[in-house]
Amino acid sequence: MSDKQLAVIDDDEAVRDSLIWLFDGQGFQTTGFDSAEAFLAGPGPAAFNALIVDLRLSGISGIVLLERLAEHPYCPPVIMLTAHGDVPHAVAALKLGAIDFMEKPFDDGRLLAMVDQALLRDQQERDRFGRLSRLNQSLALLTEREREVMQLILAGKLNKQIADELAISMKTVEVHRSRVFDKMGVKSAVELAGLMAVLDKPDAGSKG
Repeated sequence: MSDKQLAVIDDDEAVRDSLIWLFDGQGFQTTGFDSAEAFLAGPGPAAFNALIVDLRLSGISGIVLLERLAEHPYCPPVIMLTAHGDVPHAVAALKLGAIDFMEKPFDDGRLLAMVDQALLRDQQERDRFGRLSRLNQSLALLTEREREVMQLILAGKLNKQIADELAISMKTVEVHRSRVFDKMGVKSAVELAGLMAVLDKPDAGSKG
């Protein structure tokens, strides 16, 4: 996919068309939606690199849409558009994952700068999401015994210590260790620890 796919979700046709014209004029590929329902019935949030969402939509509101988006495996950065006086609601949107908000009428230059920041964040988050997905796929290949051996390797245990703790032979430990490294795509315990550190990051379970 292109890295300049934007979705504009606004039930005001004039505003929506104006935003599409603004973004397309800057080289973005913009798709407009007149409701949250129409967006949710589309290709999904991961098909876009950033979402520009009106806070006060008819039907499902922008806030509820954010809650629905949190249920998806990956959601790109969201910029909320708000009318004057909606700042408290916009703050609530930030708590639900929106990266920024702008009051209407908005400044084109500032909005474009926000979109550029959103695209950079999307690239970073997609990279992290991809690494995490590949890691989980590798972990799913491990048997229960291999997981036990891996945990002891990560704890710094030597093969003899692992053999004693699991009541298995050194040869069996060596076989399991080799299989763990192969399935996880690493060549050493240090590499394995570095790979697994991804899961220890506070945002490792983030949906984006």
